[in-house]
Amino acid sequence: MPTYDYECPKGHKFEAVQKMSDKPVATCPKCRARARRVISGGGGFLLKGEGFYKTDYRSEDYKKKASAESGSPSDKAETSKKSESTSPSKTGTKSEAS
Repeated sequence: MPTYDYECPKGHKFEAVQKMSDKPVATCPKCRARARRVISGGGGFLLKGEGFYKTDYRSEDYKKKASAESGSPSDKAETSKKSESTSPSKTGTKSEAS
């Protein structure tokens, strides 16, 4: 439920939490004067940081596939290092020459 700001003619300010369909509060709780609803600025919305992008909340699997498709040099270097370390060593094998 939203919070509404009210003000009476004597300058008393108060808030009321009520449904949007409820009628406005008619009296000030301090002086019992007729109060009016004040239009407020609403809740503040701040974006902090470098920015928000649609890829910020993607899964790690998606990020890996996307970086592989983009073909950035750093990603290719990492993949080649991984493939070299996992491939079997060719030393010690005999080649048959005819």
